[in-house]
Amino acid sequence: MRRMGAAALLFAATLLIGATANDPAERLADPAQEARARALFREVRCLVCQNESIDDSEADLAEDLRKVVRTQVAAGRSDAEVKRYLTDRYGEFVLLKPPFSPGNAILWLTPFAIVLGGGAILILRARKPPSTPPLSAEEEAALAALNVADRGDPGQGSAA
Repeated sequence: MRRMGAAALLFAATLLIGATANDPAERLADPAQEARARALFREVRCLVCQNESIDDSEADLAEDLRKVVRTQVAAGRSDAEVKRYLTDRYGEFVLLKPPFSPGNAILWLTPFAIVLGGGAILILRARKPPSTPPLSAEEEAALAALNVADRGDPGQGSAA
């Protein structure tokens, strides 16, 4: 009995949340235009939430942007014109998937360039042998004397 009451409560809450998601008064009268507007909602970023589309967001700004999109669609503008209208006012950031352009190419390509540059530096440094100057005649003689001393008395060099 308790389970059934909890299930009924969950069902009612789901219906209420769905009912408040979109105000029917805001919807366009033409179903085709409303469908286009809804498709555009999923492509436009909520500037407050930043990782949600205006279709998913409940922020006031997202509601305003939905009204703007509906107004543009009702005025007969194409999807490209609506997106251009929004990007002219808010920049390319307003689109969830901004187009690849020279303006944002640096943002897309810089991480790859840094990784490739770092890898190239590591490879070049690993290939290059360490540069040590040759020993002078005095240093060669001192090294030879140390080697002879080490070989002559095995107990002295290892005592610590």
